[in-house]
Amino acid sequence: MYGLPTVLLVLIIANVLFSMAGFKDQNLFRKYMFQIGPIKAGEQFRMFTSAFLHADWMHLFFNMYTLYIFAPIVLYSLGNINFMLIYFGSLLLGSLLSFVFHKNEPYYSAIGASGAVSGILYASILLNPTMELYLFFIPIPIPAYIFGIGYLVYSIYGMKNQHDNIGHDAHFGGAAAGYLITLIVSPSVFQSSPIFVLLLAIPIIVLFILFKTGKI
Repeated sequence: MYGLPTVLLVLIIANVLFSMAGFKDQNLFRKYMFQIGPIKAGEQFRMFTSAFLHADWMHLFFNMYTLYIFAPIVLYSLGNINFMLIYFGSLLLGSLLSFVFHKNEPYYSAIGASGAVSGILYASILLNPTMELYLFFIPIPIPAYIFGIGYLVYSIYGMKNQHDNIGHDAHFGGAAAGYLITLIVSPSVFQSSPIFVLLLAIPIIVLFILFKTGKI
């Protein structure tokens, strides 16, 4: 990790150490994971601490690798303080959206930094929408804004169908927070990339409409 910005290095180390503690101690894992019943009973701290726990090494690696790839774009564009605002704002909004969608499921649980990481990912796309991304299963580069829109459309699909164990609502909430906070701290994006600001807002608006009309 030589050469990593200090704030990014600290976040990765915190995630690794807390996740390792959870791997070794199931009581700690159960105490700090996101779970609707205990949160409604007053343990709101779980909405924060759960983002530093992971299911296994692969889950941890995937989140930290994604953070490692996209965090520098946000850090170098917006600075440390704004980066942290986006990271923790995305973490909290991801947890909040999960709570809203599962509030009547007392045993629903979740873990992982995916909400926070999704916020950083979406913020980096908003800041550099035309950069090219390479995915493992697609041999050609994809414009970042296309990937971002597709990522949230897939999250909506996952939230609606609930056919897997992925926290799509946390992903979506985190990405939406990353989008909104980036625009707040860097309003110049409205002038530099107005079309991409509108395009990347489409899935957020779609989810809002689906939620208000009771279709999700």
